[in-house]
Amino acid sequence: MEDKKTCLYDRHISLNAKMVPFGGFVMPLQYSDIADEHIAVRTTCGVFDVSHMGEVLVTGPEAERFVQHIFTNDIAEAPVGKIYYGMMLHEKGGTVDDLLVYKEADDRFFLVINAANIDKDYAWIVEQSKGFNVITENQSEYYGQLAVQGPQSERVVEEVLGLPCAELVFYTFKKLEVAGETVIISRTGYTGEDGFEIYGSHKFIVAQWDKLIESGRVKPCGLGCRDTLRFEVGLPLYGDELSDEISPIEAGLGIFVKLDKAEFIGKEACAKQKAEGVTRKLVGIELEGRAIPRHGYEVVVADEVVGTVTTGYNSISTGKSVCMALVKIEYAKLGTPVQIRIHRKLQPGVVVKKKFYEKSYKK
Repeated sequence: MEDKKTCLYDRHISLNAKMVPFGGFVMPLQYSDIADEHIAVRTTCGVFDVSHMGEVLVTGPEAERFVQHIFTNDIAEAPVGKIYYGMMLHEKGGTVDDLLVYKEADDRFFLVINAANIDKDYAWIVEQSKGFNVITENQSEYYGQLAVQGPQSERVVEEVLGLPCAELVFYTFKKLEVAGETVIISRTGYTGEDGFEIYGSHKFIVAQWDKLIESGRVKPCGLGCRDTLRFEVGLPLYGDELSDEISPIEAGLGIFVKLDKAEFIGKEACAKQKAEGVTRKLVGIELEGRAIPRHGYEVVVADEVVGTVTTGYNSISTGKSVCMALVKIEYAKLGTPVQIRIHRKLQPGVVVKKKFYEKSYKK
């Protein structure tokens, strides 16, 4: 099946972006240099096309009860305009997907899911919704989405796009009427920097992109630096740090699994893992040298393979060769010496915190 194109595909081509397949879409990996784009987001402002992400609307009298049933975080006391991060789990605790839940009303919730999982997630959501008085709508085809990220993002969104956003605090959103259509603007980010997401029709998103690029105040950024940015601040990527086989407890995301909730799918499995302890855990590893650990590389201690690298880079912000890896629990303690097999050679390293760079969110 041919990879889908976002509404901004022609804009990427006109900017000579290097295009790659990702999650069933053809997406820009980079426009200029990944390091330049990365630094722009850390220091000024960058814009990402994230129109490949999926959107599902859940409405109806039992919308809140249903979302509580499929979501690990607790939205029971959620005010309108609040966003929650969490996971949808299998009964055995593996991760169907990680997602954001936007509360639009007591009977209306907007779910933002990963591009590669849209069809899988929606089929799963529909199946779980049987027996609940809710309507589920896959709105992924309608929405385009921009992520404007970096320390100057608030000023850029307000001054270049004319969209009021300064009053939004971290993990909140609002709906606006702009040019005859309803758009959503939120303040979450996936880069460790302050940032905003703008959701609207394809036509609206293309117009906003053009304004941003023409202003000269924003650097177009591809998936390459999106990955290096999220990785440096310890944010997970589905398929790497989370999967059908990796639970949020193993990934160190237990804070988003609310076991004091009455029930949710996978609760028993997660409660068991928390009570008994996990056999493996996601950790950070810093290497002594410059060799770069990549996804799938082996973590070794005393000739025994004790884990696998999930994501690794030479960190652009810190200059260190670092990675996240899923390792046996007995080797997960901070300061534990390990080795990573890179091109048949064992490179020495040490277990460190997964957060290699401090976040700069506006709380």
